[in-house]
Amino acid sequence: MTVSQTLTRPQADVGRYVSDAWRDRYFAACDAVYALGATALTETDVETSFGTTHVYRYGPANPAARSRTPVVLVHGAGSCSAMWYPNTPALSADRPVYAIDTPGDPGRSIQREAIHQPERAAQCLDETLAGLGLDRVHLVGASYGGWLGLNQAHRRSERLASVTLLDPGGLEKVGLRFFVWIFVSLFATFAPKALRPRLAAWLEQPVLIMPELRTMIRVGVRAYRIRRPAPLPLSEEELSTIRTPLYLVLGKRSLLVHPRRQVERVPRLIPGARAEIVSNTGHGPGIDHADEINRRMLSFMASVD
Repeated sequence: MTVSQTLTRPQADVGRYVSDAWRDRYFAACDAVYALGATALTETDVETSFGTTHVYRYGPANPAARSRTPVVLVHGAGSCSAMWYPNTPALSADRPVYAIDTPGDPGRSIQREAIHQPERAAQCLDETLAGLGLDRVHLVGASYGGWLGLNQAHRRSERLASVTLLDPGGLEKVGLRFFVWIFVSLFATFAPKALRPRLAAWLEQPVLIMPELRTMIRVGVRAYRIRRPAPLPLSEEELSTIRTPLYLVLGKRSLLVHPRRQVERVPRLIPGARAEIVSNTGHGPGIDHADEINRRMLSFMASVD
C-alpha cells in the first residue's frame, strides 16, 4: 500500500519528505529490504490524534499460534519497520507480529502533530494499539524504539504484556561518541566497494555490505527531514515505576549506552527485569545476531505468557 503524504507548509517539529519523488524512491528502497524478510499479510493505516500510523501485520501459518499474545515491533530513529527483516520470519512463525512505522521517521506513516514529548509519544502508541484492536502485546523496541518502549512502560503500560529493549535509548543521555559513529557510518556508505567489508567490521555496520540496506539508508537521509530532538533519558525515579516484565539486551561494544553499567542498574531499579550483554556486537544485536536474539526474545515472551 502506498500512502500519499501531502507536502504543505511544514511545522517546525513535524517530520516530512522533501518531495514526492524522493518519497517514492525511498518507498522503493524499503520494499527491497522488506523482501528480505517475511511477507506481510496485510498493511493497515491507523488514525491517531497525531497523524496516520502505517502498520505491517505478519502471522503464523500454524492456527494454534495465531491466538498467542502478539508482538509489536518499534524501529530505531531514521529508519522504518523494514529494519526488522531479520526478525519477522522467526517471530511471525511463533505468534502474530505487527511492525509499526513510527510517525516522525521515514516510512509510510504521516505525522501531523508533534509527538516527541514523552506523554504525546505514549498517547500516540497507545492510540495505535487501540486502533489495531490490541489490548495485550509484547512490545519490542530498538534504539529510539527502545526509548518509546521504556516511555510506554512508564506512562501507559495497560496494554503491555512485556517490553523487550534492544540496545535502547532512554537509559543515558546520548553522547558525542554515538553521533560520531552515526556520522562516520553514513560517510562510509560512500566508500569504494572493496573497502566496505573492512569498514563494516570496524564500525559494526552490516548496512555497508548489504546493498539493499545501504540504498535504503542513503535514500532515507536524502528523502526525509526528521524534526525532533534526541529524547531525554528516564530518571531513576521514572524507571523504578515500571512493573511490566522487561528484557534488556545490550551490545558489548554499544556506543549508545555503557553496557556493564546498565546491566547492573536496570534490574536494580526495575523489579524482575532481565538484562544481558551480547558479545561481538555494538548497537545492532537484533541484526548482527538475529537468530540468537530471536530465540532469546521468544523464550522471554513464552515465559511471560
